[in-house]
Amino acid sequence: MIRVPEVRLLGDENEQLGVVTTERAREMARESGMDLVEISPMAVPPVCRIMDYGKFKYEQKKRTSESKKKQHVIQVKELRLRPRTGDHDIDVRLKQAREFLAAGDKVSVTAVFRGREVTHPELGMDMLQKFAEDLKDVARVERTGGLEGKRITMILIPVRRNG
Repeated sequence: MIRVPEVRLLGDENEQLGVVTTERAREMARESGMDLVEISPMAVPPVCRIMDYGKFKYEQKKRTSESKKKQHVIQVKELRLRPRTGDHDIDVRLKQAREFLAAGDKVSVTAVFRGREVTHPELGMDMLQKFAEDLKDVARVERTGGLEGKRITMILIPVRRNG
């Protein structure tokens, strides 16, 4: 509800209609079958516009949903390995990591130790280093963690290509 005696009025095509009384502005909006919307309440006098408010809200909602479609939410995909994982299984994990990185996601590679394997954390670190080395053309290491409990985690992020 606009409670000031006069407003600066804009038409539905953004043309200046000058400073008019609030009653006259409401009347003009009613005649054109549209709404009187206050755009800038802090201006002196406040700026109002004659517009179809329902259509405006609909188009605004459409624009925001369109911009959301173009966004890519970066996810962190996790791959787990063990120190005694076979070469072929590591190759499969490398292929999966390449796919995740190509899609723009981060990859968390975790070396998990069971039982007495935890006494040789260097085996897990070597495996993670080799993993990062094999993916250096598509990823770079964001963070390498030390031994936390029975696991070592390394996070890889995709390399930005210029082109």
